[in-house]
Amino acid sequence: MTEGSNYDFLFKVVLIGDSGVGKSIVLSRFTRNEFNLDSKSTIGVEFATRSVQVDSKTVKAQIWDTAGQERYRAITSAYYRGAVGALLVYDIAKHPTYQNVHRWLKELRDHADSNIVIMLVGNKSDLKHLRAVPTDEAKAFATENNLSFIETSALDASNVEAAFQNILSDIYHIVAKKNLENSSDVIQPLEGRGIDIAKSEDDGGAKQGGKCC
Repeated sequence: MTEGSNYDFLFKVVLIGDSGVGKSIVLSRFTRNEFNLDSKSTIGVEFATRSVQVDSKTVKAQIWDTAGQERYRAITSAYYRGAVGALLVYDIAKHPTYQNVHRWLKELRDHADSNIVIMLVGNKSDLKHLRAVPTDEAKAFATENNLSFIETSALDASNVEAAFQNILSDIYHIVAKKNLENSSDVIQPLEGRGIDIAKSEDDGGAKQGGKCC
């Protein structure tokens, strides 16, 4: 651990998916354990941070949210730069948001690092009576495209913690394995890659262009 820091690894994770699927609410639930149905979409980029323990190491996640940009397809390559993980989110009650997962996955693979760890997230699992995307169908898509998969609910907090813990564990184990192999193309913690990232005042804070969407 570097002097003056309170973490061993810093990983940038991005949230992508259609507007209104609950990306920012999932982020708020994980980092601040808050849920606000009245939160509105805004334009800009925001992020929040939180540290978790993985194999006795402290992993600090810096989670970036599109904050409304996806409505205008204005997400730039800078958003993906340095990201080692991505949560691709759709709404289980709105099939078009699941159909658009194909486009988001293509964009992610066009702009992000080829080694990025991707998790497909079916959000709003509490809306079982409105389900429009069968779990088995989404699981099959994830398997076919080498993605991990989970369904979450920011409303009742189910699986939100697990989603982030799982993807951060997957990223960490890839890093640990590559460090063990002394590979020349090892994914280093972000602070070691020369990436210019802003830091919030504390692990629960968010730098934002507006309220969560």
